[in-house]
Amino acid sequence: MTMPGRRRQAIFFTVLGIVLVTLAVTLQVGWSVLNWRFGVLFVLGTILFLLLIAGVVLNTIFLVREIRKNEQHDAFLNAVTHELKTPVASIKLYLETLQRREIAPDKRKDFYRIMTDDSNRLLGTIEQVLEASRVGSRNRRGEQDVSLVDVMTECVEVAKQRHHIEDERVHIEKRLPTGDKAVVRGEGQELKSAVSNLIENAIKYSGGNVKVSVELERMNGRRVALRVRDQGAGIAEAELKRIFGRFYRSSGVATQKVKGTGLGLFIVKAVAKKHGGRAYAESAGNGLGSTFTMELESEFRAGGTV
Repeated sequence: MTMPGRRRQAIFFTVLGIVLVTLAVTLQVGWSVLNWRFGVLFVLGTILFLLLIAGVVLNTIFLVREIRKNEQHDAFLNAVTHELKTPVASIKLYLETLQRREIAPDKRKDFYRIMTDDSNRLLGTIEQVLEASRVGSRNRRGEQDVSLVDVMTECVEVAKQRHHIEDERVHIEKRLPTGDKAVVRGEGQELKSAVSNLIENAIKYSGGNVKVSVELERMNGRRVALRVRDQGAGIAEAELKRIFGRFYRSSGVATQKVKGTGLGLFIVKAVAKKHGGRAYAESAGNGLGSTFTMELESEFRAGGTV
């Protein structure tokens, strides 16, 4: 069933639920007015009426949620299929070209570079799907001491190399006491995955004007905030909380042009929660950029040692 068909289904069940509730309320009020003297029956009828209304409302909510979940699953499958199929087809095309005819050395190097980029894209998609499965199934965090300064620096360097962008396009800012490192007790790979997803999203949704700021700031008590700011597509207010859901993709026109699995921000939220913190987004609206923040429990150690 297509997405417009499912939306019509959701609208149908919602309207049906409203009509049934309205009809039930009308009948109950009419019955109560006509039979107000029968106290016991009135009380029993009211209880049964409330149970009926609750059942209708819950059933409608359940049906609408299931329809939305099916839409998200379909969107996820389509996105993953595209993210897997496109680089594989590209690699195959270049390999066949190299097999069938002689290629100039410079052109051959370009082919190798493109195939490497496609391989990295393919590997990134697979790793993201696996990471979403891991963070969703494991509640216990690891026992490593992880320096967020090191994680942030490494993720920024990897993103700049992957997207071939200049150093000044991604700015790092550390608002920590001089020489201190913010150390988080947990899973190093999971934290790298979360930070990497935030930076990758900021770059991808910036379009041709990449200006990203990655900030690490000490907060009150034993907490640290890692923020990633961009001046890209922005997010509508109604979607600020929903975008962290599994498989969810923003419905904005600009954001729909960016391919993805809808798992990146789900991973960010799950990792933040597992490490005693939270993740949230801020934006002034579509086209006005956005800021994503991960707050985590942390220790602050002097001397730059972990």
